[in-house]
Amino acid sequence: MAPKVLVSDKLSETAVQIFRDRGVEVDYLPNLGKDKDKLLEVIGQYDGLAIRSATKVTEKILEAATNLKVVGRAGIGVDNVDIPAASKKGVIVMNTPFGNSVTTAEHAISLMMAVARQIPEANASTHAGKWEKSRFMGVELTAKTLGVIGAGNIGGIVCDRALGLRMKVIAYDPFLSAERATKLGVTKVELDELLARADFITLHVPLTDKTRNILSAENIAKTKPGVRIINCARGGLIDEAALAEALKSGHVAGAGLDVFEVEPATENPLFGLPNVVCTPHLGASTTEAQENVALQVAEQMADYLLTGAVQNALNMPSVTAEEARVMGPWLKLAAHLGAFAGQLTDEPIKAINILYDGKVAEMNLDALGCGAIAGIMKATNPDVNMVSAPIVAKERGVQISRTTQAKSGVFDAYIKLTVVTDTRERSIAGTVFSDGKPRFIQIKGITIDAEVGAHMLYTTNRDVPGIIGTLGQTMGENGVNIANFTLGRSEAGKDAIAILYLDGPAPEPVLAKLRATGLFQQVRPLVFDVA
Repeated sequence: MAPKVLVSDKLSETAVQIFRDRGVEVDYLPNLGKDKDKLLEVIGQYDGLAIRSATKVTEKILEAATNLKVVGRAGIGVDNVDIPAASKKGVIVMNTPFGNSVTTAEHAISLMMAVARQIPEANASTHAGKWEKSRFMGVELTAKTLGVIGAGNIGGIVCDRALGLRMKVIAYDPFLSAERATKLGVTKVELDELLARADFITLHVPLTDKTRNILSAENIAKTKPGVRIINCARGGLIDEAALAEALKSGHVAGAGLDVFEVEPATENPLFGLPNVVCTPHLGASTTEAQENVALQVAEQMADYLLTGAVQNALNMPSVTAEEARVMGPWLKLAAHLGAFAGQLTDEPIKAINILYDGKVAEMNLDALGCGAIAGIMKATNPDVNMVSAPIVAKERGVQISRTTQAKSGVFDAYIKLTVVTDTRERSIAGTVFSDGKPRFIQIKGITIDAEVGAHMLYTTNRDVPGIIGTLGQTMGENGVNIANFTLGRSEAGKDAIAILYLDGPAPEPVLAKLRATGLFQQVRPLVFDVA
C-alpha cells in the first residue's frame, strides 16, 4: 500500500505533484491546519504530515497520529512542532534549513537601501501630493562600512552582496575563522570595534542567551553617531526601547526591522518613528523561497517514506533503520560529548578530532560524527541539525578529522572528542554501558564516571580540602538538589574536576556564590537533551 501524506498548510501545486509522481498518496487540505478538532479527527490516517507555520503539531495531535512516521516543515522554524513528543512517538521531524537564505539576505539589503534613502516616507509623502524633495536627503551605500554581526550562511550572503555594492565590510562572529573571512572578503573584528566603525549594522545571528540584546542600550551607545541598524534575524537581539530612544535623540539615524521581540507586533516603541522602516517578518516571503522550501520538503518526505533515507531531520540521524537500532545510544553519546565541549568553548574552534575505539569504530561514523558536531554547534546556533552541522563547521573553517583504533582499554568501545582552539585543546571521552545509558569517562585526561543528566554543573579546581563540602553546602542552602556527584583528579594536589547531576538548573546567584569562594577555576552550568 502506498504511503499517505496530508498537506495541511498551503504548499505549491508543484510540491504536491512531487508526492504523486513519486507514488505517494496525498490529500491537499491547506486550511485544515487551522481546524484543530478536524485535524485531530483525521490525522490517524496518514504516514506523513507536511506543514508550514499554521499547523500546530502538539502532543495531543501526535497521540492521535497512530500511523504518522514523519512531519515535514517547509521552512526552518519548528516552534509549532512538539519535537520531544514526536521523538517519543518515533516520528521524525524534518525541516528545510537553507531554502530561504538568499531571500532573507536580499531583504536585509533592501531594508538597508530603504533606510538609507528614506524610501517609505518619501513614497507616502509623494502619494499625498506633496513634493518634499529637500526633506528626504539620503546617504549612499558606496564606500560606507557595513558591520555584519554573524557571518554564517545568511550573513555570508549579505557580505557578498554588500561587497558588490562597493561597501567596506567588517564582521563580528566569534566562530569566523581567518580563512573564512579572507574567502568572504571581509575584515574580522571584535564587537566593540564593529560598533565604533560601522555606518550600517546588520544582524544575522540566532537568538540565544549570549546573543539576546546584543544591541543593548550600552552597546547602542558605543555605535558611531549616525549609524543605521538592520535586523532581519530574530526579535530580541535588540533592546527595542533603547533603540527607540537612540533614534529620537539622533544618535541612530535610522533602522530597518523585519522581526520584533513580540510577534505579531501590533504595538512597539519603534512604531511611528519617521526614521524606522518596518516589515511584518517578510524575510522568507518570496515566491522563490516559498517554492524552494515546499519542493525540498516534498522530496525529503517522499524519500523517507519510500526508501527510508533521512535528510534534514531534527530528531534523528541520517542512518538506515537497521543502523539506528544499534547506534541509538552511541548517537546520544556523541551528541552529549559535543554539547559538553560546545558549552565550554567560548572562542573560535579551529579543529575537531573524533576518536572511535573498539566496536564503535565499525559503526556509521559519518552519522556519529554529525551527531558530535551538531552537539558542538548547537551551543551557538540552535537551528543546527545533524545534516546542517558539518556545513556550518565548514563555513567556519573548522577542520574535521577522525581516528579509529582497535579496543585499547577496559571498555569494549568508547568515543573521545577533542576540540582545538588558538589557545587550548579540550577533550572528553564517553562510552555506553550495558544498560544503554551514555556515560562520561574522561575529561581533560582525568578519569571519571559520570551519568549524563539534563542539568549538570561542571567545576575545575586544585585538589584541596573543602571542595566537596563547599559544593554540597552551597547547593543545599539554596534548595538545589544533587542527584549524583562525581569527582576526579589528575594526581593529589593537582588538577581536579567535579560534575554534579542536578534535579534542575542552578540559579545564577548560586553559581556566583561558588565563584566568589575563590576555590574554583571554572563553574559552568551545562544542559543536555536526554529525551
